[in-house]
Amino acid sequence: MSTTPENTKQKSEPDLALVRQRLERREELLSPFASRSVDAVRAISEEGDPSPVRTAFQRDRDRIIHTNSFRRQKHKSQVFVAPVGDHFTTRLTHVIEVSQVGRTIARGLNLNEDLVEAIGLGHDLGHTPFGHIGEGVLNQVLPGGFHHSRQSVRLVTLLEKDGKGLNLTGHVVDGIRDHSKPEGEFLSREAVADLTLEAQIVRISDALAYLAHDILDALRSGFISLEDLPADAIEMLGERHSQRVNTVIEDVIGSSWDCVGEAGGEGGQTTADDMPWIRMSDELGKIVTELRVFMFERFYHRISNSVQGRKAAAIVGVLFEHFNRQPDNIPNRLRELSESTERAAADFVCGMTDNFALNMAEQISPGLSGDVFKGRI
Repeated sequence: MSTTPENTKQKSEPDLALVRQRLERREELLSPFASRSVDAVRAISEEGDPSPVRTAFQRDRDRIIHTNSFRRQKHKSQVFVAPVGDHFTTRLTHVIEVSQVGRTIARGLNLNEDLVEAIGLGHDLGHTPFGHIGEGVLNQVLPGGFHHSRQSVRLVTLLEKDGKGLNLTGHVVDGIRDHSKPEGEFLSREAVADLTLEAQIVRISDALAYLAHDILDALRSGFISLEDLPADAIEMLGERHSQRVNTVIEDVIGSSWDCVGEAGGEGGQTTADDMPWIRMSDELGKIVTELRVFMFERFYHRISNSVQGRKAAAIVGVLFEHFNRQPDNIPNRLRELSESTERAAADFVCGMTDNFALNMAEQISPGLSGDVFKGRI
C-alpha cells in the first residue's frame, strides 16, 4: 500500500533552545535570594552562547570537569603526603564531596544547585602537590606570595586552554576566589558579606567536607583514635562519618532557613543587615570551630612537621629553585603566559601531581627523598 502526504505523519524538528528556556524558568521558582543563570555574565562574549540545552552555570561546571587541572587532582594530596592506600582522600575526592554537601544544602534552601556545583568542583584547581605543605613553600619563595584560591582563578581565567582560560561566569570565578577560610573562627556575617548565598554554601561546605573526611582518614590510619576527639564533638556529631556529615548539613539548612525567602518577600528589598546568610547554629558553630582547632593542632600541623611533610616541603623548594634558575625547562606556553620567571616556575610546580613532583625532584637532586617515599619513585 502506497503512502500519500495526507496519511504520512510529518516529524517536526525539535527546538533544543526550549530545553534551556525550561531550565531557566525553573530557576524562577528558586528563593528570591538565589542567583540566576540568566543574570550571569562572562568576561568575553562567545559565539553560540547561550547553549540551547544548558544554563550558564551548567556550562561552567562542565568546562571545569574537562580541564587538565581537574584531572590532576586525583593524584594530589589532601592531608597525607602521597598516600599509598586506595581509600585515603585525595584532592579530587575532596572537591566531589564538597560539591555533594553543597548541593544538598542548596537544594534544601531552594538556592541554585548548578552554581554551587560549579564553584565546588573548581575551588581547589590551584592546589600544589602535597597540599598546603607545597602551598606554604611557594608562598614564601614567590614574590607577592602564593595562595591556592588565587591560583585557581589564574587557571580558569588564563592558564587553561593554552592561555584562553575557561571564560567562566563572574558568579563562579568570584565563588572560587573567596572560598578560603582562616584557622579558628570563620563563621560570621561580616566574613561573607560580599558573597552570593551559593558561594557561601561552598565556603562552609568546604570546611564541613574536609573536617569529616580528614577525621575519617586520621582514624583509619591510626593517627588519632575516636577517644582523642573532643568528647562534646562526638556527643553532638556522632561516632560515624555519615552521622557527622548529616548532622552538620541538617543544622546548616535549619539555621539558614530564612535564605529560602518564603517569609521575607523579595530579595532586593532587604538591607545588608537583614540579608540572610549561610550559617550554623551557635551551639554547633562552637563545636565545629573547636573541632577545627583540634584537627589543626593534632593532625594538620603534625603531618606538615612529620618527616614526610618536611621532605615534601624540601622537594617543592628544590623544584621552584631549579626551574627559576633554568626557565628553559619550563614549558613554553607557561613562560609565555607568565609575567616573570618566578611566576612561570610557580605555575609549573603548582601543576605537578605528588608523584610527578617526587620523580622530577629525584632527577634534579638524586637521593633527595631518601627512603621516605620508597615505592613511589
